[in-house]
Amino acid sequence: MAELSRRMRALVQPHLASIEPYDPAFAPCRINLSANENTYPVPEPVRAAIDAALAATPLNRYPDPMANALRDELAVWHGLARENVCVGNGGDELLFNFLFAFTGRGRTLVTCPPDFSEYAFFASLVEAGAVAVPRDPETFAVDGDALVAAAATADAVIITSPNNPTGNLVPLPLIERVCSACPGLVMVDEAYGEFAPAGSSAVPLIARHDNLLVLRTLSKAFGAAGIRLGYVLAAPDVIDVLAAVRQIYSVNVLTQAAATAAVRLRGAYRPVVDQIVAERARMTERMAALAPAGVTVWPSAANFLLVRVPAAAEVRRRLRDEYDILVRDFSATPGLAGCLRLTVGTPEENDALAAALTRLVTTEAKELS
Repeated sequence: MAELSRRMRALVQPHLASIEPYDPAFAPCRINLSANENTYPVPEPVRAAIDAALAATPLNRYPDPMANALRDELAVWHGLARENVCVGNGGDELLFNFLFAFTGRGRTLVTCPPDFSEYAFFASLVEAGAVAVPRDPETFAVDGDALVAAAATADAVIITSPNNPTGNLVPLPLIERVCSACPGLVMVDEAYGEFAPAGSSAVPLIARHDNLLVLRTLSKAFGAAGIRLGYVLAAPDVIDVLAAVRQIYSVNVLTQAAATAAVRLRGAYRPVVDQIVAERARMTERMAALAPAGVTVWPSAANFLLVRVPAAAEVRRRLRDEYDILVRDFSATPGLAGCLRLTVGTPEENDALAAALTRLVTTEAKELS
């Protein structure tokens, strides 16, 4: 981000003078495995239903401000009521609204880095104090006792499961401990939850913990990143607050129509998710086979792998410039030295990435050192 002009530094709120926006580090490439999108085509029955829904949607009227038809579909899916659901313009809007409503100046947010960078960014926007409970530097497991201790005096806690960018889950018993300890609210970000083993979701815990929120999205497993639809599941009084602070009409009519059609036909995505999970296992094996070349791969319950490679930034550059493959470089992130994040794509995309990465870290290793 360019440095603010002197005029803007005088006009902007002081705590925003050095703020930098989220940078996905995107570059046009033949194979984009950098953003954890679902790279498979939308299942044909879903595509047809979405097309029909969009064609039937009038554009001259404002959308239902609360997206009630969509909320009803999501509630049925998760065994809850409409009053337990709030939808937003992507999970990011809901994250911001959560911190805007329940933290702020003089309040504290607890997170477990390395995790999604937007947590700290949004906290800085609302001037919330940030308390970090770092993950184990080798396994990226959460220090449960330290997290519970921090939660005991926190206004809000965000736990990511599966975690981005490390891919690991947080055990449900630990989430319950945190909910019991925290006098404020606990959000579990399950953006990648559909790729995790059955029984991993914290949604059933909402019935026992009225301070628990679960964040979900259609951007990953549903292959609908472009429509920007996220949702939160929580107790009705929490949903009331999120509904009160949200931007008016933030979920447009086309997104509501497409999302409702996709959720109604959610079973059609199961083969795609199963294929991605199988490819994740296959790619894990291929990365593990590169251990003699200095490559480390961590287990993942999401649709991506975190790998540590020699000269990671240079490997990422050469993948982009010489092989037309884009992955995400986390090597400058504290705790993730030498790490790249690889989205699990189609078999063809994965084979191309594995072949290029193998060549770069083995036959051309001397050039990278």
